[in-house]
Amino acid sequence: MPDALHGDTVRVLSGWDAPDDDQARLRDAYLAHLAAYPDGTYRVRPEGHVTASAAIIDPTAGRVLLTLHPKVGLWLQTGGHLEAGDASLAAAALREATEESGIAGLELLPDPVRLDRHDVRCGGPNAWSVHYDVQYAVIAPSDAVPEISAESLDLRWFAFGALPERTDDAVRRLVTQAAALAG
Repeated sequence: MPDALHGDTVRVLSGWDAPDDDQARLRDAYLAHLAAYPDGTYRVRPEGHVTASAAIIDPTAGRVLLTLHPKVGLWLQTGGHLEAGDASLAAAALREATEESGIAGLELLPDPVRLDRHDVRCGGPNAWSVHYDVQYAVIAPSDAVPEISAESLDLRWFAFGALPERTDDAVRRLVTQAAALAG
């Protein structure tokens, strides 16, 4: 039986105004996944599960904080799995951003920015799963000093227009849209 977090995720995605047709199709695929799997918000679902992430931005300085992901080896936004204690999808994104950045006082923009579905190793060295990632943006205080957590090899601020080579197009699109929303 679906729980409150599943219900919140369905509500958020159902009400989300996708920025383009590709994102609308992806949203519909997320909703179909959640309709098929009452536990589709949790990592126990081997066919895939919802994750929450956030681009941490400092719009005043025109920069984004990215984490060097230890498993993937790329500079990515903060994020991860939903947990039973998360009150909502947005709360999960904010929790992950706070845990992975060490920054207190992050301000979550209320609506998702983008969706990104990708295959990842999850749950073991040979275990692959689909992450149905819901991407948010959070605003960092202008004096924020990040602290590297155990979930990151490095944390670094990058100018919006000067993202590192070792990132991917999904991060570039997220940062572009998050910067536009916060500006």
